[in-house]
Amino acid sequence: MGKASRAASGTAPKSAAGTVVRTTVRGAGVLLLAAAALAGCGTGVVPAASPDGQVTPSLTGDAARPPSTSTSATGRGPLSRDQAATLASLRKVDDHPLWTMTYRGGYDRLATIAPALTPTTFGCSLFAAHGDPADPVFGRNFDFDHQPALLLFTSPPDGYASVSMVDVSYLGLRSDAGFTTEAGRKALLQAPLLPFDGMNSRGLVVGMATVPEAKPTFDAKRRTVGSVRVMRLVLDGAATVDEAIAVFGRYNVDFSDSPPLHYMFADAQGRSAVVEFSGGEMVVRRGEGPWQAMTNFTLATSTEESRRADQRYRTLSEALESSGGKASDDQAMDLLADVRQGHTQWSIVYGQKSGEVRLATGQRYDTVHEFRLVMD
Repeated sequence: MGKASRAASGTAPKSAAGTVVRTTVRGAGVLLLAAAALAGCGTGVVPAASPDGQVTPSLTGDAARPPSTSTSATGRGPLSRDQAATLASLRKVDDHPLWTMTYRGGYDRLATIAPALTPTTFGCSLFAAHGDPADPVFGRNFDFDHQPALLLFTSPPDGYASVSMVDVSYLGLRSDAGFTTEAGRKALLQAPLLPFDGMNSRGLVVGMATVPEAKPTFDAKRRTVGSVRVMRLVLDGAATVDEAIAVFGRYNVDFSDSPPLHYMFADAQGRSAVVEFSGGEMVVRRGEGPWQAMTNFTLATSTEESRRADQRYRTLSEALESSGGKASDDQAMDLLADVRQGHTQWSIVYGQKSGEVRLATGQRYDTVHEFRLVMD
């Protein structure tokens, strides 16, 4: 993994609970873009699911119906003050396009929204590198069709603050134009329900990737949630890998209108795990060393030999083995570049103790956008 130089020409102002946003051109300086305040880093847990009743499944393509131009995103009147402030925080970062937004106030984690599209497959490569206990990092490539992306900051009053990536095509926004229409901007108010990967203020990170098959547990006493929605429940309510696994255990995860997925968690204490569904059971594979990696095959039903036959997994495992699970932010991004595919849409590195977020879109690894989530 190569080392890329980064020279900072200045620092961005930030509030006690805020984000620093700047773009780093490798081998050059730092271009300050913006400093966006994040309203209060809330803490708390998501209430346990009620044993009675089952909500309508929230699909992987969970997406907002385009609202009318005269009502709020919920269709129940004009925008609230928090909603207006949320939309006012929208900033364009690059021409991928990548946008950022800070969500103000709370939201209904289990609200039902209709899919704007149904995906057929994702690629994706993920790894947790915690060989340096002082600086554990999590890297993730999102490999899918080219669509606009949103880096979203949330701070619900009843959950942990977090930062997450959203493919906003699932909200019906397919180009920059969608961010300028009233209907498109109101659809963005559903973005908290669609984290494709993310990190919360306790340093817990979650991401997903497709697998050939997933047969989840079903319990009629549990609520059913979509295969992306469940990651919002984790980000808002879990501080550790064990707590993230417990969140999954409280819900039925619905893959009926989505590709089958498996999930990877890592926490700031150096623990990691992969959650998969096989034969109607949830299978947890915990990390046993200073690193763990995941691509697009089921770990529970594979051998180490078959895993190493996968070029991306082999590249990740050999690099992390040789470094003892240690990776600086630059090295982590370089490793994501090494396993990119032709359809890699974003590469993101989460600093689980620093709160640093480093993001490259469209395989442009010479330009890395830097953000920060204030940690608890």
